Amino acid sequence: MGRGDLRDAEWERLRPFLSVSDGRCGLWRDHRQVIDGILHRVQTGAPRRDLPERFGLWRTVHERHRLWSADGIWERLLQQVRAAVDAGGEDWDIAVDAIVVRAHQHAPGARTNPPPAHASKGAEAAGHQVETAWQSLLIDRPVT
Repeated sequence: MGRGDLRDAEWERLRPFLSVSDGRCGLWRDHRQVIDGILHRVQTGAPRRDLPERFGLWRTVHERHRLWSADGIWERLLQQVRAAVDAGGEDWDIAVDAIVVRAHQHAPGARTNPPPAHASKGAEAAGHQVETAWQSLLIDRPVT
């Protein structure tokens, strides 16, 4: 069992919701191994072709993930987990990852024109402001 793989209790809770092979298209690879492969991809962001061999063929993991997404199995699993947490009286803990990446001023999509000037609240304030801060940077002033 690798890091991030399903524990036995988690697997027993999920197993009833997963389909079984009908025998017409051969035996399916173990669902637990495939789910561990899907979780590995989601957690690491690795390309599907770079899955470690312990999860089986990458095509199997990808195809099963696609089929289960189309069948709505992931939504049913989420509803079952939510119901179990709500029935247990546990509180939901929500974690948000807020990473801010600032782009350089010359990065693609950077603003090329100065931002619009904000309207002042009073008419007398408009008379005091001759130019915005951006305009003062753009106007060539003689050096004295």
